Amino acid sequence: MIEVSGLTRTYGGFTAVDDVSFSCAPGRVTGFLGPNGAGKTTTMRIMVGLTPPSSGRVTIGGHLYRDIPNPGRHVGVLLDAGAQHAGRSGREILTIGARTMGLPDSRVDEMLAMVSLSDEEAGRRLRNYSLGMKQRLGIAHALLGDPEVLILDEPANGLDPAGIRWMRDLLKGYAHRGGTVLLSSHLLNEVELVADELILIGRGKIVAQGDKKSLGALDAQVSSLVTALDPAALVRGLEAEGYRVAPEGEGFRVNASTADVGRAALEHLIVLTDLRDGAAGLEDLFLELTADTQREVAPGAPAAPAAPAAPEGAHR
Repeated sequence: MIEVSGLTRTYGGFTAVDDVSFSCAPGRVTGFLGPNGAGKTTTMRIMVGLTPPSSGRVTIGGHLYRDIPNPGRHVGVLLDAGAQHAGRSGREILTIGARTMGLPDSRVDEMLAMVSLSDEEAGRRLRNYSLGMKQRLGIAHALLGDPEVLILDEPANGLDPAGIRWMRDLLKGYAHRGGTVLLSSHLLNEVELVADELILIGRGKIVAQGDKKSLGALDAQVSSLVTALDPAALVRGLEAEGYRVAPEGEGFRVNASTADVGRAALEHLIVLTDLRDGAAGLEDLFLELTADTQREVAPGAPAAPAAPAAPEGAHR
């Protein structure tokens, strides 16, 4: 169990995390989503003691991270897959981790096999790893101590489609066995497939949280997207039936189900060229809920000043 209570982190006059509270339960995968600079990584760094909070606290299994004895045996962390000594081999990195945690060297071979790094790849220096290989090694390191909790920041970054599916199955299986997973990712479709709970953050504040069903209820109004050979006739016919019609893309959004739109078109002898459910998926919901937190720079305008950089961290 991860409990985040009133967490705030400021850098001078800039607030990176603003009174954030949420929990992650055992047996569940929690997706942590937000635009770049929203505060996800800062929140995760605070969780594992790499960045001190200005106020609030995070407990894992009822303890502050710093108070957990041999924390790698209880919390697996992947924040930056490249935050290891570039001159060490993958096997050396895992061996050092295993010995630090008091694990047998045989655990290293188990993890290398699990993440599909061959003996030849395990012997390469980290500087010669591709991004995907670094991610696999980082995942192996996070799972080395067989922890009850996983905290992962963009773990699928750099993985190929087969690797992403492998990651999805891995996390589902881990949660099914009672593990707690907090997963940050910009791959919204992948998060939608694997996450049981979703937390959306923008400019340091939580803008929505809950399971996919409850978040979907925030945009629960039935709607359809429709195009027709005669757009003007389509609008007249739908409005005659009492529906609201608004332009969207090459067609219209209607506040009615696809069945009702189809019946209205038949009633008014309108030929439809496209008709689909207009309900928002996770990507649409995410963009809608974080719309006022998206950072855009107009052409020719100076970029907004960057937030003060947090100290470099490493995954444990």
